[in-house]
This record gives sequence, C-alpha cells and structure tokens, in this order.
Amino acid sequence: MRRIDMNFPRAGKLPAAALSLVLAAGGAFAAVVAHRALSSFPPATVRLANPNEGPSRNTYAPIVKKALPSVVNISSSRVVRTPAGFSGQMDPMFRQFFGEDFGGRFNIPKERREQSLGSGVIVSPNGYILTNNHVIDGATDIRVTMGDKREFKAVLVGSDAKTDVALLKVDAADLPAITVGDSSKVQVGDVVLAMGNPFGVGQTVTMGIVSATGRGGLGIEDYEDFIQTDAPINPGNSGGALVNDRGELVGINTAIISRAGGSQGVGFAVPSGLAHQVMDDLLKDGKVTRAYLGIVPQNVTPAIARSFGAKQNRGALVGDVSPNSPAQRAGVQTGDIILEVNGKTVEDSNQLRNGISMMRPGSTVQLKVLRNGSERELTAKLDAFPDKTTQAKLGKEGPHSALDGVTTENLDAGARAQLRLPANTQGVVVTGVDAASKAAESGLQPGDVIQQANHKPVKNTEDLANALKNSANPNLLLVNRHGMTLFVAV
Repeated sequence: MRRIDMNFPRAGKLPAAALSLVLAAGGAFAAVVAHRALSSFPPATVRLANPNEGPSRNTYAPIVKKALPSVVNISSSRVVRTPAGFSGQMDPMFRQFFGEDFGGRFNIPKERREQSLGSGVIVSPNGYILTNNHVIDGATDIRVTMGDKREFKAVLVGSDAKTDVALLKVDAADLPAITVGDSSKVQVGDVVLAMGNPFGVGQTVTMGIVSATGRGGLGIEDYEDFIQTDAPINPGNSGGALVNDRGELVGINTAIISRAGGSQGVGFAVPSGLAHQVMDDLLKDGKVTRAYLGIVPQNVTPAIARSFGAKQNRGALVGDVSPNSPAQRAGVQTGDIILEVNGKTVEDSNQLRNGISMMRPGSTVQLKVLRNGSERELTAKLDAFPDKTTQAKLGKEGPHSALDGVTTENLDAGARAQLRLPANTQGVVVTGVDAASKAAESGLQPGDVIQQANHKPVKNTEDLANALKNSANPNLLLVNRHGMTLFVAV
C-alpha cells in the first residue's frame, strides 16, 4: 500500500474529483518523462542461474521436508467458571463484551469458553501425538490439524504436569511419524530446528544451535532437564518439535524466557528421551510412577565444598534423609555427598533428582558417597514416590542476633506448633533475615530452625553463638525448613 501525503496552502478540502484529476494527470506526465529518460540507457544484461544446478548447497530444506509433516497444530478449548459474586471495576475495553449498570460495576458471565493454540508431534503412524501438558490442560475439546489440512478430534491419553508432557490420540492411520532421536547425545553447539505454529500463523521453521543441556532450577516445571536453544520459539510453538540436522526429534519445545513475551534467544525443550519415557508410562499405567530415594539433595557450592573438605564442587549434598526411606535403609546420612549413581558421575542435585525419579520403583542403585573425607559404597532399593506435601508458617520475631543481619530466638513449644515440628525438635528459629545480608544471599529464611552450626549441635541461642566463634571458613548451618533439613553456608 502506498501512502501519499498532500499539503495545501489553506485550510479546507479539495474536491474528490479534482484530487483524482491531479493524481491522474501527474501520473501520466511522470510516465512520459520516465520513458524518455530510460530510452537513453543501453539494454540490461542479466545473468540467470542454471536451472540444472538444483537448490542451494547450504540448505536445511531436506531436513524440513522430512520432519515438518510430523508437526501438527493443536487447538483446545475449555470452559472457565467465574467465582460466584465476583465483580469489579469495568475496564473500558471490556464494556462491549460485558454488561454494566449505572454504578460502573459489572458482572462477568458465570461461564465462558477460552481457546488456546499450540503444536504437537506425531510419534506413531497410528495416531499418537506428543505435546505439552499446558497446551491441553483442562481442555474439554481438542482438535488436531495436520500439515495437509486434515482435522481430527483428539482424545487425551494422559499427561504429566511435573514434566509438562501430554499424549494425545487421533483416529487415523499411516500418519507421517517423526523419528525419535537420542537426546542424551545432544551437544552444545549442535544445529537444531524448531518447528511449530507460532501465534497461530501456521507451520513455521526456525534455526539455531543448542545453547546448553541439562538446564534445571528454573522453576518452570517440577522436573527440569531442558535443552536450551537460541532457535526462535514463540507462543504457539509449545508442544512442537526440536529436531537435529538429521530431522530426528530431540526435544519438545516448551518454554521461553522473555521480557517482551516473544523470542529473545532463550528457549527450552523437554528432551525426547524424557518425553518418550513419559509416553511409555502413560500408555502402560495411565500415569507416571517415579522412583524415590528419600533425600533432600543440594548443590555443592564452593563454600559447602570447603566446609566438608570436598576436592571438587560436584555431587549432591544430602540435606535430609526421610524416615523409613530407601536412603535411610541403605545407610545414607545427612551430610553425605553423593558422587556417583550406578557408576555415573553426579554433577549436581538436579541431575540426581531427575535421574532417580525416572528410574523404576523396585530397582537397585549403587551409590558412591563422600563422608567425613572418605568415600564409601552404598546400595539402595528404590520405592515409588509418595504423594505428600508439608507446609510451615513463619515464627515470631525475636531480639537475639548471632549472625550479621539475622535475628533468632530459642525454639519453644509455641514455635514448634506454629512450624508444625515434632515436640522433640531442638534448635534456634530464624525470625528475621536482612535482605542485604550475606545470610539472605546464601538462602537462609525466616522460619528456618538452625539445628547445627559448623557441625556442632545447636539447642539454644547460646550454643549457636559459641559454635560461630572464631570461624575461619563460611559458617555451615544445618537448618530444618518445612520439616526437612538442608545445609546453608553463610
């Protein structure tokens, strides 16, 4: 569309007929001038490509042609119920949709239908499709549109919110299923293509590299082992395919980190190995059953490594051992650093947690742990993961200070009841942490109960003060948080 801005010397409008005449006359005059000017130039010589040379040698077209037919568009809808009696100030942009009384108040309809768009990947010719749980979560109607424009109604086989993976089934046969690759072989620097339906515009392919593997601790899902990529991923790409340079599925596009809501080069995909295992569990049992060791693992920071005499900042520190758990039966103790599982090095707590969770309950694992400076081997038989949660409330403020920026008080019966701790729990409760203090930076929180300081038991504030005297290394605290213990190096 071309825009023409006209400036007239006086206010008022030129009649439409006159304006059309001026534009037409001007166009005719310009054409005559252009013809006369061009007639003085020699003929142009254009070199055309040889049609027999084929496509560009630097292309991903064969990969896209192989994998893209396996990527589908998913539209889902759900009914959202508004809480009874909900009302509020009317936003002007919603006035055309909702009724408003003379007082400027409004009532939202009790039920309304929400729709969402996403992507999916055909992983079996007989109609099984992997996508994200958040794409279809709570949906009452799921529709799948193939690359050839065929549309099917999909049935939810099962989903796992902890990994954000869902499995759909459509009544179709001979579908173009993708080849599932080995995501454990993905390396930083590998070229990958992200395929999906961003913003509902249709099938789209973007290219980038693998920026990182094993990403966790982001707070996106409960179990995180993401492949990070800079291949542009946008809303609507969720559930789509991340493929390697052979057109094999190595990940399910899941999330982005963005300040503006669009791609900023930090996207995450669930590894295909994890998604495939979730799919197998859903087909077999209708749910994902995770194995359970019974510990609270922590990363080994440089400060913690020095406190425990560890040579390297790797492994998973055992902050707590659950009673009657596989770990307790195997002899694992609080303060152990798990270095290996079944001969494989443990880099951090996230790797250990994910690795154990995806094992089968009843399986046996060999653990190499560091305890008091020496290594030892332990054997544990894993249980099924128990489904339980524990919550705690903060303790009351107290005047005593034993750490810079931290206030504490003795743990009494009232504080134990408020924090839902057993009556025999001993320690000092943290009642306040200065946000600018090193303790806050280390992760100490109000409500934490300090039970050890520098490997010495703490029963009261005097014990804490004595244990912190003349400490050369960072102070190592064993704290009870929400009924579980963990180490904090301050």
